[in-house]
Amino acid sequence: MTKPRLILDQDDVLADTHGKLADIVLREFDTQLTSAELHQDSFYETLSQADQKRLYKILHEPGFFSDIPLIPNAQEAVLELSKKYEIFVATAAMEFPNSFREKYDWLHRHFGFISWSNIVFCGDKSILNGDYLIDDMPRNLKTFKGKGLLFNAPHNLKETEFERVMNWEEILKRLL
Repeated sequence: MTKPRLILDQDDVLADTHGKLADIVLREFDTQLTSAELHQDSFYETLSQADQKRLYKILHEPGFFSDIPLIPNAQEAVLELSKKYEIFVATAAMEFPNSFREKYDWLHRHFGFISWSNIVFCGDKSILNGDYLIDDMPRNLKTFKGKGLLFNAPHNLKETEFERVMNWEEILKRLL
């Protein structure tokens, strides 16, 4: 009997990419915004165009993706889910060429129990085939043929089309 296939996004599902970017804004940008304000909405809503461009440039810098903090409880939850599901990580890496090696090494360091053969670097996630996809970007769930779960993030708070999961504890309750 084969296990159901669970596909996980990396950024803002496993890795707290938004949190790292918010910390950079607070530390390096001349802003009056608070941490709470940076977590209430997307950077497109809270930052000036100039600061958005600066942040986008930072995403392209070597090393950015190498030390992103884990989303709380992601490691333990994914390990638990791997007992019931075939786990894949599918991450959009085409836009940030430096991210390939950094994302792979990050996954190996934090999720070494996921085989290299179950890591998918892609640009368009419509190619994915599985039973479940957990992603923070609604556009990736729109084309997914299985059950999509929207992982809560500041940039998707206004999205109402998809079933939302707030954290890894909630995912465990729904999928186990």
